[in-house]
Amino acid sequence: MNGGVWAQIAASVPTVGTDVLRHLEIVLISVWVGCLIAVPLGIVLSRRPRLAEPIITITGFLQTVPSLALLALVLPVLGIGLKPAVAAMALYALLPILRNTYAGVRGVDWSVVTCARAMGMSPMQVLIRVELPLAAPVIIAGIRLSTIYIVSWAVLASLIGAGGLGDLIFEGLDSYNFGLVFAGAIPAALLAIGAGLIFNWAQAALTPRALRLQRERREAAA
Repeated sequence: MNGGVWAQIAASVPTVGTDVLRHLEIVLISVWVGCLIAVPLGIVLSRRPRLAEPIITITGFLQTVPSLALLALVLPVLGIGLKPAVAAMALYALLPILRNTYAGVRGVDWSVVTCARAMGMSPMQVLIRVELPLAAPVIIAGIRLSTIYIVSWAVLASLIGAGGLGDLIFEGLDSYNFGLVFAGAIPAALLAIGAGLIFNWAQAALTPRALRLQRERREAAA
């Protein structure tokens, strides 16, 4: 990049902080709403596997809808601003979280569940104390994937008045000011990288020690 572009980026710095915070707000709320829907639904589907395939397929269909089209569909219902952006982004967040929650809970060793029940645990206690802790690394991986996706897709939220880093990017494209484009694109990329690192740490921290040792032995044997 030449000196002019760097000067344009420097001139945009005062507004970048506000746009980053708005972008984070959209991402965090969207992923949180996605978790509130997808994690309980994934747990229910793990008890009803016959329903899992059609529901996960329907959820996957939402991923195929172009982002701009989905934003346009929610506009007549929710208007412009933060609400439609969160609604659309939350729909995109559902599939990885739902699929990983279902796979994680279903993947828990049945012998462990049987032992927990033999000890007198109720179904809810088995879920909270056994299944969810063992499935947590897989669930976190789904949340990480959704978060990285939403960081990128939330750029389009500026087109419906939600703000965020998309304001800088699209303003730069409209005015051929590539300094503004980079001022929006670079923080968005850094947010995605940062989210990936944070969730990687959380995934490792939530992995039970026995599973970590088992994985290390397999890697050493390979």
